[in-house]
Amino acid sequence: MSNIQIKKGCIYYYGNPAGYVKEQNAVVDTMFQREELKELLIEKNLSATWTDGVFERLSRGEKLAELNGENKPLKKVRIWQLKADSDFALRFISLGESQKKFGEPRIENYETVYDGELTTNDLEGIYTKFNIDHPYGYEGHSLSMSDVVELYDDEGSTFHYVDQFGFKEIGFEQPQ
Repeated sequence: MSNIQIKKGCIYYYGNPAGYVKEQNAVVDTMFQREELKELLIEKNLSATWTDGVFERLSRGEKLAELNGENKPLKKVRIWQLKADSDFALRFISLGESQKKFGEPRIENYETVYDGELTTNDLEGIYTKFNIDHPYGYEGHSLSMSDVVELYDDEGSTFHYVDQFGFKEIGFEQPQ
């Protein structure tokens, strides 16, 4: 297993930055989910969280700077889009129109189409990413009105409805 190393909190898989260690948890990009890496993590008593986008952030140096305390940690991102069987009238409408006709957006009408780490928590940057340069593993449509962007970390989540112009923060809690 000498081809897999952990140096300064970063996990290298055959020389590629595959993940990082935070406390007793290893956050590793899903593309490196291989038996030999799983075995090493077990051997090191690390629990694994497999997440899309980690390799990209590590390759650009953002996560390494965070691990070294050089910048504020980024939150993870979830993209929520309406389920195929949800009322078609909910699609591609402004928050105001949705609230008038249907009340507040309800999480049971949505499904997660992306859950991972990006290089930004700027909502406009996220919007651009999901319209121009979809991240690896993304299976949803381009981000548009009625979609919801969730920014989350260990301290909680904020939900942002993609509105006609910009974003509006909404209460969008998951059922307990």
